[in-house]
Amino acid sequence: MVPIRVLLADDHAVLRAGLRALIRAQPDLDVVGEAGDGDSALQKAIDTAPDVVVMDLTMPGGGGVRAIERIRHQCPAVRVLVLTMHDAPAYLRSALAAGASGYVVKSAADSELLAAIRAVHRGRVVLDPSLAAAVVYSSLPRRAVGGSPAGPLSPREREVLDLIAQGYTNQQMADQLGLSVKTVETYRSRLVEKLGLRSRAELVRYALDSGLFTPGEASPPPVAP
Repeated sequence: MVPIRVLLADDHAVLRAGLRALIRAQPDLDVVGEAGDGDSALQKAIDTAPDVVVMDLTMPGGGGVRAIERIRHQCPAVRVLVLTMHDAPAYLRSALAAGASGYVVKSAADSELLAAIRAVHRGRVVLDPSLAAAVVYSSLPRRAVGGSPAGPLSPREREVLDLIAQGYTNQQMADQLGLSVKTVETYRSRLVEKLGLRSRAELVRYALDSGLFTPGEASPPPVAP
């Protein structure tokens, strides 16, 4: 039996060590490499040609979602299984859109993770049961805040999300975009509705993990007079 070749991508070395021990204890699985950030995950995927990449979303080096896109582009035969702490529907939808074949939260049992690795290797799509309903729900016709159709972020919503991640207040965003404060508040409400996130901190984390915002490229918010 040729074992399924697995690449581990997570920025926590202790977690990788635990996953490595768990996977190598299975006769049909083997770990062929490890990576601690998005850039090295891509390079290791190119170098080792794994069957499955088990990848976290919260990593340095461009964010896990961007790393998924790059791996799928450079190594189309590789399947990506997301293993993450994030249980918000926005992360699941972004991972699937980037090309992930599965999504499992870190609170899942060891047996669920092992079964997911085997399933995505066979060509199946595996979703954490607690989030699977979000995919079905997001595909149904519905209306978002303000009466516009719910769906992918619009260019203006992405602009607002980027400014939120940079620390802009509603007034500063309104000044920057030439909008009223009420209109900015409406866009923030749409972001919360579409992404299923509850706070500014979660919006910022999502922008970082999805590669929509890179701190090093940010400009400081304008200073209020």
